[in-house]
Amino acid sequence: MSAPRGGAETVDMIEIRFHGRGGQGAVVASRVLAEAAFLEGRHVQSFPAFGLERRGAPVMAFTRIQDSPIYNHSQIYAPDLVVVLDASLMDIVDVTAGLKKDGLVLVNSATGPADIPGLVSLAAAAVNAGEIATANGLGSRTHPIVNTSILGALARASGYVKLESVVGAIEKIISIRPGANVKACREAYEAVRMKEASLNTM
Repeated sequence: MSAPRGGAETVDMIEIRFHGRGGQGAVVASRVLAEAAFLEGRHVQSFPAFGLERRGAPVMAFTRIQDSPIYNHSQIYAPDLVVVLDASLMDIVDVTAGLKKDGLVLVNSATGPADIPGLVSLAAAAVNAGEIATANGLGSRTHPIVNTSILGALARASGYVKLESVVGAIEKIISIRPGANVKACREAYEAVRMKEASLNTM
């Protein structure tokens, strides 16, 4: 059983799987999220999938959050939340594989969640993290660094961690332009768009 979204207390383990491309910051996003939950007094894990994080190649990273010690060290196969840092990955990777029935998908996209193929029947959220990152000087227009933006959206869409905990984790972990990263995080928190799962899956 996973924690209800919207800021409710954690009931049991929360499992989050990040999908990104090498160089976008998926592994750092996983680490910052874990630190944010740790700052709230919870037990955490954060680790990448095995393999090299070659620039542009698909990568995965994982975060677990629980109120009690975590003894499972396997990869995450049935996530409560899937975070997609690059929407183009959805054409080549089954990002929703194993997603729990009441799970949530968060995508970096200029398109609203109701218009993203493959997410019509799912609870989903979208934020233009690339645009927010670029506006704050994080990466370039062709290669924005979207990890801190996507975490702001995650805090709002999932309720798994508080925004101020994410901000605190960014300030602790991100050494390059921490102020710009915090600003991007806060902007994405306000800009995320959400939709509930559709009961009609036909």
